[in-house]
Amino acid sequence: MSETDFLQTGLDAGLETAVEAARRAGEILLSWRDRFTVTEKSRRDMVTEADLESQNAIAKLLGDRFPDHGLLGEEGLSDVGADSDFRWIIDPLDGTGNYVHGVPYFAVSIALEYRGQLVIAVVLDPSHDELFTAVHGRGTFLNGAPVSVSADSVADLDSALVTASLPVGISSPDHPAVDRFLRVLVASQHTQRTGSAALNLAYVASGRLDGFFSTTLKPWDMAAGALLVTEAGGRVTSLDGGCFAVDVADLLATNGTAVHAQLSQLM
Repeated sequence: MSETDFLQTGLDAGLETAVEAARRAGEILLSWRDRFTVTEKSRRDMVTEADLESQNAIAKLLGDRFPDHGLLGEEGLSDVGADSDFRWIIDPLDGTGNYVHGVPYFAVSIALEYRGQLVIAVVLDPSHDELFTAVHGRGTFLNGAPVSVSADSVADLDSALVTASLPVGISSPDHPAVDRFLRVLVASQHTQRTGSAALNLAYVASGRLDGFFSTTLKPWDMAAGALLVTEAGGRVTSLDGGCFAVDVADLLATNGTAVHAQLSQLM
């Protein structure tokens, strides 16, 4: 399928394939949940057999359906592909720490990027059977129903629920990320750290959260979620309000109200 054909008619097929891949991966994660073993990638950063089996299932299905597309995944997956204009960005298990400890707040995240623009997003929460999807220009959906950010109900930071992703293995309370977190904690109604960037972004998109920020994420942590937020009417930038780039670890996602500027100023 040519690039033109894919962008005109293939986005539906791409979304369908991404959903199928996420469902397969979710089943794998649930089946492994009570029987995996854990190895250390780095301090407090764990990888399991479930991660790898999940990623392999996703990569195989995407590779079979779109053999010329590039693939980028958390567990060492990097394939430029014959057609480098298309890149699938995969997180087979976002929220590994939660998963390891039996906390049902983890997700499968799959996005498609075309020439630097995110065009397809799928985030699956297998524990609660919640599927968040978006296609560029078509809005964001939760289990097939349209959703939107909380702009109509939360317009200021002092009434906002905000989450953050902090670096793995922080060893000092003086870390800049801790300082930012505490500044937001004081200024917002509630501030939390939940452990899954993909779900945090999906929750901003669906109006459950009002803001999310981080300077430590990888492309696979935020690619799908960023598109979910923008298609749901929210705003995604760098912390200082500049342009968001999926390959740069600098993200602020909100409902697009004054909350965005208020958070940016605090950073």
